[in-house]
Amino acid sequence: MTPIYPGSVNAAGQQATLGVLGGGQLGRMFVHAAQRLGYFTAVLEPDAQSPAGLVSHHHIQTGYDDPAGLAQLAQLCQAITTEFENVPAQALQTLAQTRPVAPGGAVVGIAQNRIEEKAHFAACADVSGVTCAPYAVLETPAQVRAVQDERAELLPGILKTARLGYDGKGQVRVRTAADLAAAWAELGGVACVLEKMLPLTAECSVLVARGWDGQVVSFAPQRNVHVNGILAVTHAYEGNMPPALATRAREAAVAIAQHLGYVGVLCVEFFVVDDGTEHGGLVVNEMAPRPHNSGHYTIDACDASQFDLQVHAMAGLPLPQPRQHSAAIMLNLLGDVWFDASGQLREPDWHSVLSLPGTHLHLYGKVQARAGRKMGHLTITGPDVVRVKAVAHRAADLLGLPGLDAI
Repeated sequence: MTPIYPGSVNAAGQQATLGVLGGGQLGRMFVHAAQRLGYFTAVLEPDAQSPAGLVSHHHIQTGYDDPAGLAQLAQLCQAITTEFENVPAQALQTLAQTRPVAPGGAVVGIAQNRIEEKAHFAACADVSGVTCAPYAVLETPAQVRAVQDERAELLPGILKTARLGYDGKGQVRVRTAADLAAAWAELGGVACVLEKMLPLTAECSVLVARGWDGQVVSFAPQRNVHVNGILAVTHAYEGNMPPALATRAREAAVAIAQHLGYVGVLCVEFFVVDDGTEHGGLVVNEMAPRPHNSGHYTIDACDASQFDLQVHAMAGLPLPQPRQHSAAIMLNLLGDVWFDASGQLREPDWHSVLSLPGTHLHLYGKVQARAGRKMGHLTITGPDVVRVKAVAHRAADLLGLPGLDAI
């Protein structure tokens, strides 16, 4: 990989341009990071009002698998990435025929399919030191019926569709074999995995960036709290997890990225389970081949954000080891914040929130608020955890956010 330096111009007079498939908020924050360094940007996204498309130099308004659109993106850009894992892996492979693409289509394809993802986790368990929850692949009625006779220890469990599940979508909790059969039918009889329900004590995630040359840097683990399957609060400060557990999670995430030969920013999510030990055990849950919601605090609390590292990795630039300079708590802002208790649209009390010390508001440019839709996030930073927690609790109260007891 020959580095693509910001502000450079090729022989044809073309400005150094980085491209992204997808126009959501992750694409928007990637575009901002790339432009701040001096790159031009191009977004391929069908939505004319997409958050990333509205702020990019170029917006190719077409489907992710449109050959003409992909050709135009490749013509404009010197390197290309993706902002979410559900773009067609084949589109990334097509682009990779003429341009550096990070992450590659094969790796994104693994993350798109829980069956392949879990097989990868199992294959690298010896080097990562962690494995996933006990599970069974369910693709046929016979496999569903066999759970009761052959894998009854998996119940109670969580049935998850192999594809297109995120933020709690495509997931059903089941307690009995009858529940399982009904849930599988409800999900349309598609390929699924059944995971054993574990006694969770916490959830955490680790962000890793790996370059074309194999260089790896990472952030310290962040502890996450979910409400209704959607991330609500991220705790990012020293002491948010027992040190030995945090070190193990960080080493496991790096090992998973190395095993994949990954290039770009990867988020690996873990469960902390009650295994009878003082601090609990670590189980890998899933991975996201991109920057992640739980890492948004890095924009305000670190000297290099996850999006800065995404730009560096895909462009072949050196990867600086990020340093966190402030304790941080991130609050996810869903569309529910824009509605009062009676369901009437209202403007959140930004005046009071932004009067609080250390608050950093990030709204994603989405025109219409809807319940459950990610509209933005609020990061609170400060010199110590006590003050950050106090401000975060007050901000969450002002905005009517759930999960106050988790701050």
